[in-house]
Amino acid sequence: MLRLLTAGESHGPALTGILEGMPAGLPLDADFINRDLRRRQGGYGRSGRQVIEKDQVELLGGVEDGKTTGAPIAMRIENRDFANQQKREKPVLTVPRPGHADLSGAQKYRLDDMRTVLERASARETAMRVAAGAIAKRLLGEFGMVVASQVAEIGGVAAESRDLADPEVRERIEESPVRVADAASEQALIDCIDQASKARDTVGGIFEVQVFGLPVGLGSYVHWDRKLDGRLAQAVMSIQAIKGVEIGPGFDVARLPGTRAHDEIASVSSLQSAVSSLHSSDQRPTTNNQYTRLSNNAGGLEGGVTNGQPLVVRAAMKPISTTLTPMRSVDVATGEEAHAIYQRSDICAVPAASVVGEAMVALVVADAFLEKFGGDSIAEIRERYP
Repeated sequence: MLRLLTAGESHGPALTGILEGMPAGLPLDADFINRDLRRRQGGYGRSGRQVIEKDQVELLGGVEDGKTTGAPIAMRIENRDFANQQKREKPVLTVPRPGHADLSGAQKYRLDDMRTVLERASARETAMRVAAGAIAKRLLGEFGMVVASQVAEIGGVAAESRDLADPEVRERIEESPVRVADAASEQALIDCIDQASKARDTVGGIFEVQVFGLPVGLGSYVHWDRKLDGRLAQAVMSIQAIKGVEIGPGFDVARLPGTRAHDEIASVSSLQSAVSSLHSSDQRPTTNNQYTRLSNNAGGLEGGVTNGQPLVVRAAMKPISTTLTPMRSVDVATGEEAHAIYQRSDICAVPAASVVGEAMVALVVADAFLEKFGGDSIAEIRERYP
């Protein structure tokens, strides 16, 4: 139902995007999207590029008088650093950087200058994804759904996770430079990033995205390519530097026996007794129509279909590939050993990646929502949505 196409290079004039399939009548303005663009540019350990860029979206089509029209939504985000780059000499890049797409991309397209690969493969492209994801979140919010994220770990240092269903927790996360609600965890993660910077190195980590207020039945169990967990994994894995995705505590659940791994089901009438039996547990029962589950190890999905519980998606981000400490490579022009050049880069981008993760999860969930309840307008969806 939804399709996003982006274009543009990291240091080109602008990023552009077209979001197709958004119904008419959705209230939308640039300020709503710009808030998420600012969130993406934040985070402790980012590079000086974020000082140069002040991302703001320009809506070029598909929105009139503050509402979507049903036509494709065309967007543009200016690259302010473009003017600076025009004044600089850009030598041909022939030494690929380890961990980047430089070498494989140049081999695939038979390019002599790897800078062409660098420009498009850059995570700068995610600014447009965040813009589109903000529109998807606006749609979900119209029907009572909330998308939120938090950082779970940086550089092997774990943060204390908090309940994202709590608005005060979400507010605290937004105030944190590393996107955690716990003060002690915040300082520990900042210290970890500082240590990496002093060591002329980089760090990765893990972030978590949750969606609340989801109806039952988004996705499908009858077709492999319509399973919502598979669609989510593909979308989140497509974010630059993401190397692993799990639904709920996926890898931890793999280590448990079945009787402890699966979420037991109870009727709403037994909810009170279930709450009492779990009084000392961090997991709280949640209701869905006439049924409730006593835990959420499934991460809100069973058989590729939402079950009414919070959707939980976790992603592992590798350390940023560009390091201040030179790494060994080969000059493909001469065949001689060389060291990769340093391009301005982050020490840590996990907090920013969590915002990008929100966008990608929102786009997939919004697509599944329109698949089940969709119409050509918000008014029509309201007629169909229970």
